[in-house]
Amino acid sequence: MSSERRQGPPKHQNRYAWKPNAGHKINETELGGRFRPYSEITGVCPRCRDQIDWKRRYGKYKPLVEPAKCQKCGKRAVRQAYHNICAGCSKEHGLCAKCCTHVDQTVGRDISEVESEQKMLQEAVKNARERDRRTLLRAVNKSKGGASGPAVTKIGEKREGDVFAAASIDEYAEQTRQHESEEDDNEVKEG
Repeated sequence: MSSERRQGPPKHQNRYAWKPNAGHKINETELGGRFRPYSEITGVCPRCRDQIDWKRRYGKYKPLVEPAKCQKCGKRAVRQAYHNICAGCSKEHGLCAKCCTHVDQTVGRDISEVESEQKMLQEAVKNARERDRRTLLRAVNKSKGGASGPAVTKIGEKREGDVFAAASIDEYAEQTRQHESEEDDNEVKEG
């Protein structure tokens, strides 16, 4: 063997991408399967997100079994694999949770945003008619279960098969309330 390293492009180009565990049957109930997908990568810079995503795609990702210690505050609050600081310290100090560098904007949404969105959705479902409630729940379950969410269109643009006639859940709930009050007014006038 010579001590010289080969320079330049690879000798052969791969015809297809390598897949981890290609010959093994995947258990859909295990973490990372269809029924228990990995959590969204949040609180990191785009470079670190790409690194974690690469580990997931090529079978190198090892999820946390129990929460880890934050390097800033010392609490056991780190809930995502490969993160060094908790979400609170990351947001407070403006740091990437993995590489601890100062960043202007992190990738993904934090837990408080997700919780507030869930609360708004529950409020909209509670105030909607039964038919609209089931439509909302079907749309939410479909977007969670599928690999790609519902197609995003411009706010003013209408497409056949759209679930919502409004741009946001709040608008949809308000329109539903107005529609119900108009129906009630019409019934009183007719009766």
